[in-house]
Amino acid sequence: MTDRLRSAPILMGAASLCAILAGYTLLWNGGTSLAAALLTLGYAVGLPSALLLATRDGATETDVPPYKVAAALFAVVLALYVATLAPTTAMWDTSEYIAAAKTLGIPHPPGNPGFVLLAHTFALLPFPVSYAARVNLLAATTSAASAALWFLVAWRSLRGWGMPAWARTTTAIAASWLGATCFTVWNQSVVNEKVYTVAMLGLALVAWLALRWRDAEATEGRATRATAFLWCIAYLCGLGYTNHPAGFLPLPALGVFILWQRPLVLLRWKTLLGAAGFLVLGLTPFLFEPIRAAYHPVINVGEPTACPGKPELGCTFSSETYAKLMSNISREQYGGHAVAERMAPLDAQVGMWWLYFSWQTMRDAAEAHPGLQAALAVVFLALGLLGGVTHWKRDRSSFALVGPLIFTLTPALIVYLNFKYGASQAPELGDSVAREVRDRDYFYLWSFATWGLWAGLGLGTLWQMAAARVRDRARSWQVSSVIMAAALVPLVLNRDAAPRNGQTFTREWAADLLNSVEPNGILITNGDNDSFPVWYAQLVEGVRPDVTIAIVPYLTMDWFAKTVVKDPGAVPPYIELQQPATFEHAGIKATVPAGAYSRDQLMVFQMIKEHYPARPIHFSIGGYANSLGLADYTVSTGLTAKLVSSPASQNPAYLPSPQGAIDPVAADTLWRRYRAPAALLQQSRWVDGPSVMIPFAYVATGQMVGQIRVARKELAAADSIGKQIQAMAKVTGISLR
Repeated sequence: MTDRLRSAPILMGAASLCAILAGYTLLWNGGTSLAAALLTLGYAVGLPSALLLATRDGATETDVPPYKVAAALFAVVLALYVATLAPTTAMWDTSEYIAAAKTLGIPHPPGNPGFVLLAHTFALLPFPVSYAARVNLLAATTSAASAALWFLVAWRSLRGWGMPAWARTTTAIAASWLGATCFTVWNQSVVNEKVYTVAMLGLALVAWLALRWRDAEATEGRATRATAFLWCIAYLCGLGYTNHPAGFLPLPALGVFILWQRPLVLLRWKTLLGAAGFLVLGLTPFLFEPIRAAYHPVINVGEPTACPGKPELGCTFSSETYAKLMSNISREQYGGHAVAERMAPLDAQVGMWWLYFSWQTMRDAAEAHPGLQAALAVVFLALGLLGGVTHWKRDRSSFALVGPLIFTLTPALIVYLNFKYGASQAPELGDSVAREVRDRDYFYLWSFATWGLWAGLGLGTLWQMAAARVRDRARSWQVSSVIMAAALVPLVLNRDAAPRNGQTFTREWAADLLNSVEPNGILITNGDNDSFPVWYAQLVEGVRPDVTIAIVPYLTMDWFAKTVVKDPGAVPPYIELQQPATFEHAGIKATVPAGAYSRDQLMVFQMIKEHYPARPIHFSIGGYANSLGLADYTVSTGLTAKLVSSPASQNPAYLPSPQGAIDPVAADTLWRRYRAPAALLQQSRWVDGPSVMIPFAYVATGQMVGQIRVARKELAAADSIGKQIQAMAKVTGISLR
């Protein structure tokens, strides 16, 4: 190797560290986009490239990996994802992460600084699509890159199977393709709902590099090259953790793999010390959080800084900042993770995984073909088991990595995550069991992708068995190759449920909700689906910046509460009323029932005192105002309930209903302006059951407006609304009875 090649990793590493230092300097001084770009290039491009350059230490290949095929597969999978890409935001955490990327904010714990920096930088690329679509394209790109890497892992796993080269490559393509077109993988790859596709890229890259390390270790005189692979793996695991704790998921499998292949590596103290150093270096993007938090971006969950203003050395590198940062990283906000105390019986948690597994080959959201869905799931499971057993028999060197990795990502992950019953699981149990607020299939994204790898090997096993039975030995593999067409089944059967192209409902819902608020008003929202989309609409698309968004779950936290009340510290954590009390302010004289009241509820009372009636106050759907005793001091306008200063039941301008008073003029006017109903009908399907209450809000509002039109003798208009409601109910599966 020439001196130039030997010095390339050092020069690349030095340049990367300079970029990182410059990025932090800019960030410290209030920089945003350039700082993010420098940090991303240094951390995610430069340092990994430098380490990978070091793995070229005189490398000679006896079984050259088909990188061109991997690149072609990446392009095909990316094309599929781009063709079915969401054009804008979606329900749940999508809006929070897109808005956090736009504002360089800190989303909910652990804060995901690696993702925020990467997404912000990626979205700077001048693709001719919306900002949200650019972030969604990041999910598609990272997932497609993962598919290419899983192909390489499968290809390497087939080394000792005795297949022709083209059959080996075809089987590896099938293994990757099965994982890429599983429902959850595909559905999560076309919208940036979470950070999990970026995490999967890290998992796949680490798996491939681990196999490359094994091959380097097996080649005499390549100790330096093998060490570089280990150091790169350690760095990527640390960097992956700054995106999501899943960055550490490969570590158990890596430990087993090293002990199986080269246990003496653990005695090389220089190698281990270097690996530890690179692991720590990969974790340093967490420095982003306290520095950026000191500038108090709009999304600053946890506010991990002790600095009251701009960052300063004394407060940034203080014990208080460290404590806040570690609280964020360890997700103390969510009460820890007691694995020993099961949130549901273990068999129910396995059943939850099986429910989501049954969706992968065919997502039958309407439950029109449950038997077929279950049968296909059994076949998919059996193929994976067959592939795993054959893998063990024919190439234990790669099985020693892939087997423990799949074990970590499936049974071990089920035990560790310790979920309650799934939102869609065991509906016959109803509310008799504690449930997750939504379906958590996305947590098993990596499980399904890697199971697809084994299922592809299972197909290859069947193909090889069939080829052995064909009499025409010269054409046996070609004749029996029809078996591999089974890899297309998830693509065909998920073609309606997994794509998100044309889905704009969430964006329109957010705009409709904000536009339901009177000028300079305050909107009090309840949970993810009526909070994060309006955050997105304001911060990314600039909709109604005059409206203040008060998110109920965050009102318990001072970093957020201080944006809506003057002195949140004066509000106690809770109070308990032994008997009913009276809340009086600006004409309101409401009876507050006896009981315990949490800090968010007390904050709402404080907001009313400080801002009403100077600023209008609206509550989003969900009846939150009723829990405060304000039912008779709110009036429905459709998607919101507006606070009023006199009993609504006594105002003849309002219409009574079982759900409370209705302002017919406002409801009718807003219904004419709503854009989400048309978007819902264009979408033509609704897959996510737990979020169906959002479109149901339009159905309920439409029914209300229809009654108003009937009362006005506008029968044709009422009939038109009725037909629209029926169509919306059909799309979402809502019963109108």
